[in-house]
Amino acid sequence: MKTFIRKIGLLVLSLCLVIAFSSCEATKNANNKQKGAVIGAAGGAILGAIIGNNVGKGGNGEMGAVIGGVVGGAAGVIIGNKMDKNAQKIEEEIPGAEVERVDDGIVVTFDENSGVNFATNKYNINETSRATLDKLADVLIEFPDTDVLVVGHTDSVGSDEYNMTLSKNRAQAVTNYFTGVKGLSPGRFNTNWFGETSPIATNDTAEGRAQNRRVNIVLVPNEKMKEEAQKEAEGN
Repeated sequence: MKTFIRKIGLLVLSLCLVIAFSSCEATKNANNKQKGAVIGAAGGAILGAIIGNNVGKGGNGEMGAVIGGVVGGAAGVIIGNKMDKNAQKIEEEIPGAEVERVDDGIVVTFDENSGVNFATNKYNINETSRATLDKLADVLIEFPDTDVLVVGHTDSVGSDEYNMTLSKNRAQAVTNYFTGVKGLSPGRFNTNWFGETSPIATNDTAEGRAQNRRVNIVLVPNEKMKEEAQKEAEGN
């Protein structure tokens, strides 16, 4: 009976959390896409948010192993609440960024119009990008129980090989800024890159190319958050 009552309580809590955070655009996405309380699937939706229909093209290593799967049940509700708060904080601190809650994760997209940009053929972090990354670093410090994936992309100008290297250098520059300048733990970070292979807009226009020259920052719950959520769900 106690277990049944606890499950009912968690269900009511999850409904309350959905209502409480429904004003946040990122958590509106979560309500539609995460369904963390009942779905136990791989992180394919996060991959889709990063690289669209180009899964398996380009890149370095296996991102699925980094992203992991969705945590279901009551623990998934608890994790979802924490990640919703994290996403809401990012939206508040960096209003120009595109913030999307997908599965158990948060996908933040920066293009040339939203805070992190690079000069043509360059990968150094400029002053505008530093200001944005500083704000995001503060959020990462406030919410320490996440792992971070940094993913670089380019437009189609230049050779495939050149763009793959450029996207790698840009993604690595962002990771190095977080770990080297801001002092965040390197153990939290993984870096990946896709060159020109994963456009989200047409490369036939200047506007589209600007959108494709982007960096994704993906936040996912780390093992500590998952273990604590499981214990809380079990009533320990």
